[in-house]
Amino acid sequence: MSDPIAFEEHAGEGGLARRTLLRRLIDFIAMPASQVAPQDRSMGGDILLDMLFHATDSDRLLCAKRIAVLSDAPRRLLRYLAQCNIDIARPLLEDSESFDSSDLLEIIDQVTPDHRVLIAKRKRVPAVVSDQLARRGEISAVKALIQNKGAELSETAIDILVERSRKEGDLSSLLITRLELKPAQAMAMFWWSDRDTRRTILQRHAADRGEMVNMCADVFAIAAKEGWSDPVARKTLQLIERRQRNRQAIERSEFESLEAAIETAATMGMSPEMVEEIGYLAGIKPVTSAKILSDTGGEGIAVLCKATGLKRPSLKNLWISLKRPLEADDGTPHMLYEHLQETYDLLSVAKAQTTLRYWNWSLSSSYSPNQAQPPSLDDAHANDESAFSTSRRTASLVFGS
Repeated sequence: MSDPIAFEEHAGEGGLARRTLLRRLIDFIAMPASQVAPQDRSMGGDILLDMLFHATDSDRLLCAKRIAVLSDAPRRLLRYLAQCNIDIARPLLEDSESFDSSDLLEIIDQVTPDHRVLIAKRKRVPAVVSDQLARRGEISAVKALIQNKGAELSETAIDILVERSRKEGDLSSLLITRLELKPAQAMAMFWWSDRDTRRTILQRHAADRGEMVNMCADVFAIAAKEGWSDPVARKTLQLIERRQRNRQAIERSEFESLEAAIETAATMGMSPEMVEEIGYLAGIKPVTSAKILSDTGGEGIAVLCKATGLKRPSLKNLWISLKRPLEADDGTPHMLYEHLQETYDLLSVAKAQTTLRYWNWSLSSSYSPNQAQPPSLDDAHANDESAFSTSRRTASLVFGS
């Protein structure tokens, strides 16, 4: 009597008839569309799939290579081979155009990180597939996805990746190259980006809003007649208007000007109260001024000074007030101070104002250390603002959900 264990060991390869039949079926499935009807190919694919369950890896690899070039390969066969080991799956995940989004989404949930990297590198990655890869957050797949110009990145995917870049710093320099990146996302990412990425953000994503100001010029007079009583209109016009400093704050302040306040801070040192006062005089909220003046990079300080019309002496005084170094050990200007001045010089007043106001609008209007969760859909007071507001989304990215 034959040994059942020995039989099982040889079952993977089978006899000549099985091996010949397997190759004939592979040849049949790989025939051009002009030579085989779709229904025949589909039936052949089902039969071949059942045989592949009992085939060797070399047989499966042969099949994968043969059908990778087909534009209408049987889908169930494709999905099975794409979920085999990485060597078998590779030719399909790299080259096959037969997969649709549904196929790829199913595969993503069943395979290894190496498989998902291959999916992220495909010639074309649909937006829904990119969303799923972004949500998984595997750094190797995420990097491949961002660097793949054939990957479609939705706003949702970019939001997820921007949030991830808080912990994975090198993602910021990759994300900044994507055309899908919106100003709101770039301005949020600014706060944890490296020096070069910050400079790119300031140069590429800041607008001068000149046309917007011209189109809304008459609305300022209308709002003034109404006594600025509409809080929504007032907040929006504050983002658009040309004037940056807060004249009413200056009238109430113990300091003659913003320059005077900064000069005092340079002499006495920066205190929390002075951070708040400088913010009010500059026309921004305390949380915004605190964010800028506590940031170690200095680019935010350059934006603040250029936007409010502060000259180089005030730029220097503000740096001194924060106890930042002016000179290196050898007496030459410190590299951080040099970078501050370079950033200040490259910015135009209009773009600096837009950047500062964007920060103020998106951060201070929405930030709450104990911000509640958005209301549920069945809440009678559910507010679309909590789900769709750009300012709320940006604040969530910067301060964390």
